[in-house]
Amino acid sequence: MYSMTGFGKGEYRENGVELTVEVKTVNNRFLDVSVKSPRIFAAYEEVIRSLVREGLSRGHVDVYVTFTDKREKAKALFVDMPAAKAYVQAAKEIACAFPELANDVTVSSVLRAPDVTRQEEVAGADETLVEALRSALSRALSALKEMRKTEGERLKEDILSRMEKISLLREKIASRAPLVSEEYRKKLTDRMQEFLDGKVDEVRILTEAALFADKCNIDEELTRLSSHVKEFYAICKNDTVGRKLDFLVQEFNRECNTVCSKSNDAEITAYALDMKNEIEKVREQIQNLE
Repeated sequence: MYSMTGFGKGEYRENGVELTVEVKTVNNRFLDVSVKSPRIFAAYEEVIRSLVREGLSRGHVDVYVTFTDKREKAKALFVDMPAAKAYVQAAKEIACAFPELANDVTVSSVLRAPDVTRQEEVAGADETLVEALRSALSRALSALKEMRKTEGERLKEDILSRMEKISLLREKIASRAPLVSEEYRKKLTDRMQEFLDGKVDEVRILTEAALFADKCNIDEELTRLSSHVKEFYAICKNDTVGRKLDFLVQEFNRECNTVCSKSNDAEITAYALDMKNEIEKVREQIQNLE
């Protein structure tokens, strides 16, 4: 069982290349991958996403790539002509506004202006950089999965302990349920004896008790709750369980609500409300499971 929250870091330090990949994940209904990398790796963003999809199935994933290339490589100088023209035009306007000032704008001074020039690699990422990227990303994903597994096991321990409480509450409701109709029949008999001066219509009492018992019968709901508990434990034996458990918890809630509405008994309702509280806590934890 894996959590959707985690962090992993991978590094590559060989052949003059220092590259670091950091992967951070949080819970999300689907798999959503965001890549933030230098422009030199722009053509390989889909490769990064593909590697992430191989190891993860749910969660929002942020991938950060940074690198330093200490190898000697050919570089090209990029000139941002619109920026250069803007600087020259600004200089001319200032010169017109202040003719008494000397205009010392030269080509060299424009080249030194911010954002006018920058160095770029002549070619894109070579085989060494791509291999460094794959290696660092693989290590980052391994560290991430290890952290997600550790957190997932902690969540699993918590939800299973709550499922034990839910099972116990279900048993208490099952023990109490058969007594409800019998207590109703007894109260009805006592009331009829009180108001009819001891003249009791036994057939009428049995009919009313039978109608009440049918109306508040929760045997089907208890059976389904028992089945859901078994299914919950079975699902928890797998690694990727988030979607299945999320659906199953909705079924738990549905049965619990029906028990509350049909029981007509304060004690059963109290047990069912406690169960709903535990189910909600389980649901919150499941939102973080892959």
